[in-house]
Amino acid sequence: MISLTIATYAGAAVVRRFPGYGFATLTGLYVIYLGASQIIAARIVEFDLGIMVLIAPASVFIYPFIAQAIDMINEVYGRSMTRVAILTALLSQVLLAILIAMTNTLTPAPVFRFEAAWQSIFTQGLWIILASWVAFLVSQSFDSYIFDRLKRAYPDRIVLRSAFSDVADLTLDSVIFVVIAFSTTGLPLLPLIIGQVVSKGIIGLLDTPWFVVYKRYLDAGVPVQIRSESGGSGK
Repeated sequence: MISLTIATYAGAAVVRRFPGYGFATLTGLYVIYLGASQIIAARIVEFDLGIMVLIAPASVFIYPFIAQAIDMINEVYGRSMTRVAILTALLSQVLLAILIAMTNTLTPAPVFRFEAAWQSIFTQGLWIILASWVAFLVSQSFDSYIFDRLKRAYPDRIVLRSAFSDVADLTLDSVIFVVIAFSTTGLPLLPLIIGQVVSKGIIGLLDTPWFVVYKRYLDAGVPVQIRSESGGSGK
């Protein structure tokens, strides 16, 4: 809640008061969320729903924020600029993987006692990395498309376009990632898919009120030219 509130108000404030820096600010938040989710995914946690306990990567608590961040960009700057943000974020993850792989080849100092733990966390298999990139690109592109279509068809239904596009995005991301990453491991895929879809979907829906606040805050003071540009950029 704290993270969402800070990101929502900070992003909205920059877009509203300094429109020229809005896209860069929202894309920066978007990249930070994505980078954090990639690192935190190494930790497996229990997601207790009260009636059942799901096992999923810790990133399920962060990744839904990525879906909201792309909606925040799409709402103001349109689908074309949203594609730019998606490709920028993907490039950042490619560079992150390269930099981590590069530093992993360096000889650890004798005083560093956590080399084994470091390598176990930050040495991911090729299929895991590939699955992450493919799932991100496909699901985020689909999110931007669905959001844009719903915005054009139902411009006044803020909750509809945010919630529906996020759930579709998170479901598609979970299915693609699990199938590519674990199809050759012999692990049962359905429980992994269900665990991610349910946990991500719940958090994805819970962050919808923050998007509503973001939209209403912007409507109170965003310059007309920004809104008109966003309407034309997705054509």
